[in-house]
Amino acid sequence: MPSCALYALDLKEREGFDSPRALDIACIYSYSTRMMIALRGLSGRLSTLLSLSLLSVGCATSHAQGSSTPVKAPAPTSASLEAQEADAVFTDHRFQDGTVLPEVRIHYATLGTPRRDASGAVTNAVLLLHWTSASGAVLRTQPFQEALFAPGRPLDATKYLLIFPDSVGHGRSSKPSDGLRTRFPAYGYRDMVELQHRLVTQTLGIQRLHAIVGLSMGGMNAWQWSELYPDTVKGVMPIVSLPTRIAGRNLLWRRFVSGQIRGDPEWKDGFYTAQPRGWLEAFPVFRMMLDGVPHLQATLPDAQAADAFIATARAQAASMDANDILYALEASRDYDPEGALGDIQARVFALNFSDDEFNPVSLRTLETLMPRVKRGHFVVQEGHANSFGHFTQAHPALWADQVAAFLKLLDEE
Repeated sequence: MPSCALYALDLKEREGFDSPRALDIACIYSYSTRMMIALRGLSGRLSTLLSLSLLSVGCATSHAQGSSTPVKAPAPTSASLEAQEADAVFTDHRFQDGTVLPEVRIHYATLGTPRRDASGAVTNAVLLLHWTSASGAVLRTQPFQEALFAPGRPLDATKYLLIFPDSVGHGRSSKPSDGLRTRFPAYGYRDMVELQHRLVTQTLGIQRLHAIVGLSMGGMNAWQWSELYPDTVKGVMPIVSLPTRIAGRNLLWRRFVSGQIRGDPEWKDGFYTAQPRGWLEAFPVFRMMLDGVPHLQATLPDAQAADAFIATARAQAASMDANDILYALEASRDYDPEGALGDIQARVFALNFSDDEFNPVSLRTLETLMPRVKRGHFVVQEGHANSFGHFTQAHPALWADQVAAFLKLLDEE
């Protein structure tokens, strides 16, 4: 029996039901003993706008296990691309640190319609994974829709079923700022991937993904998927991420930011009443590391411009939650895919940028490690004054052609 959410998408296409009605009917079909719960509204549009600068502030909802409750989507940036949103709730979920939460909520959205083979299996699902402190909503903003998902673009939503989860600790999924604060499980990247896998296989009923496209943290999650669940994905495209543990400068800035938060008396072991100043002072360094050296050189010519950059970063930080950031940064402690690269079965197309200071090309990590991946390919795209270093990931028009090349490789198999 198809899952509630995917059956709703089938109903919408075949029978012409609007999406909330289709989902109601699908849930009656699939789960006749369960009642649908009307959803509270979205948090403000400010959350999605701020996500473009690493900001994504969500609101919490909760409902019964197994329910997939429709949420009113943000105003679509294109009339033809309207996301269907829902929450998956997993009861008594055990994290890698041994903590069990009575309920873990994973918020997600879909664009497009599932296509099935003769056995009924979905064949066109693509999972899109966001970066640290963002959410799936940022990947559905206008720049991404126009560059990637519009008709004729590489991930044309009329051709693919696109899935956008908010990873645990992020967006509208369960996270420390919902109320548990530092009593929230100390999740790692593996916990993120396990919950993404439960969403895809249990909630959506998809046993094999056509592809995963992940950005930064999402790219590291894509590397983990290809090793933890080798038979569940045909191809992965990790963008601005490396297949090795986080070390050196990438580790130092993370430890600096987390230390600024934990060492601030205003943090109060996570039970603060205002965002601690240590976080507000640390974020400009975080933000600087995201950008490209040529871009900063071109756009910050004097002290006035530099001071404006710092002031803007501090204002951004004030809109974020320090505990959520702390947990998200420290979650990378269990990331180290290097030892199992030779076991990956999926086609891999890794994309990095030469001006990415998080993943310096001078280390030649991809040149060294990619030969271990049986079906691996990588591109280091040249940076310039109009690119954005690591944060070029948020400007998909600059790398959409690489996505097209990746999908072409998959189609040729």
